[in-house]
Amino acid sequence: MVVAIILSGGTGSRIGLDVPKQYINIKDRMLINYSLDAVANCDAIDLFCVVAASLWRDKIETSFSKACKSKFVGFANPGETRQLSIVSGMMLIKDYCHKNGITADTVVIHDAARPNVSAFMLEDYIKALDGHDGIMPVLPMKDTVYLSKDGKTVSELLNRKEIFAGQAPEVFVFGKYLKANEELMPEMIKTINGSTEPAILAGMDVAMVEGSEKNYKITTKDDLDKFVQEQNAR
Repeated sequence: MVVAIILSGGTGSRIGLDVPKQYINIKDRMLINYSLDAVANCDAIDLFCVVAASLWRDKIETSFSKACKSKFVGFANPGETRQLSIVSGMMLIKDYCHKNGITADTVVIHDAARPNVSAFMLEDYIKALDGHDGIMPVLPMKDTVYLSKDGKTVSELLNRKEIFAGQAPEVFVFGKYLKANEELMPEMIKTINGSTEPAILAGMDVAMVEGSEKNYKITTKDDLDKFVQEQNAR
């Protein structure tokens, strides 16, 4: 059983909009719907949940496509941090599976703020998990990379061939990844910045796969403008 968690609990404060960015309308669809539809249309994914504040749940569910409705199992509460939101989603999935006599083998974690993910991309990443405990799509660094210990002066030149930028969705063996997160509870997990960190700390085998420049995260207004332009050009 392959399950997915869509993270949609962020406030999007860096863009400066009146509503969180994942709920703005672009060509008559909320930003989150682009990710939801990709997950729903991916044959490799059996069910999914959404981590979202209660204020937005009716709006999200009302926007579901028929495919979304057939795979959706519920909403999870956002956590204090992104990683705690992931744990919240995994616990909801775990409870759902237990009640229905099924087993979650694989978990896909994706952000609503990455709307260019596709069903094909998701399927490729799920297939890439075979033989590993986790996979993370990455992009190589194009620019020269420097380390600054004080944020003002250059301390060291880093080898960009050894530096990669991580993306989502990330895919993990469900049981091992849940255990890796539980071992960091209740305090250390609050220091986690990236989804793959708990897996690495637990010694899980996480493979890197080729990411996509198209699968960028909408963080700034420039990112949002770029996505809007892309949609309008279609």
